[in-house]
Amino acid sequence: QVQLVESGGGLVQAGGSLRLSCTASGRTLRYNNMGWFRQAPGKEREFVARISWASSTNDIEAVKGRFTISRDKAKNPMYLQMNSLNPEDPAVYYCAVEVPRPLTGLTWDYWGPGTQVTVSS
Repeated sequence: QVQLVESGGGLVQAGGSLRLSCTASGRTLRYNNMGWFRQAPGKEREFVARISWASSTNDIEAVKGRFTISRDKAKNPMYLQMNSLNPEDPAVYYCAVEVPRPLTGLTWDYWGPGTQVTVSS
C-alpha cells in the first residue's frame, strides 16, 4: 500500500507562486509514474501534470510555462512549482501514483487527500 500526503497549498495573490509537495510512505515509488490533478468546485477532477519514473514530464496547455513538476526520489518524491497563479487555478490539488495493472494497464491507483489552493484577485 502507498499513502500520499500533499502539502504547500494556501492562499496567494494572483500572479504569485506556491510549491506543492507530495510525500509518500508505504513502499518505494522510484519506478512509478506520478502526477498532479486538480478539482475546482462544480467541476470534474482534471489531470495537470505527470512525471515518469525516468523524470520525463508532460502537462496540460493551461499550465504550460507556469507550472513545473519534478521529483526527488531520495526524499519527498514529488513537487509542483506553480508560478503566475491566476483565477483559473484555484482548486484542490491531488497527487497520485500510476500503477501497472494486468487488465487496465497503467492506472492512477493511489491518491492523496488533496491540498487547497486559493488565488485572490
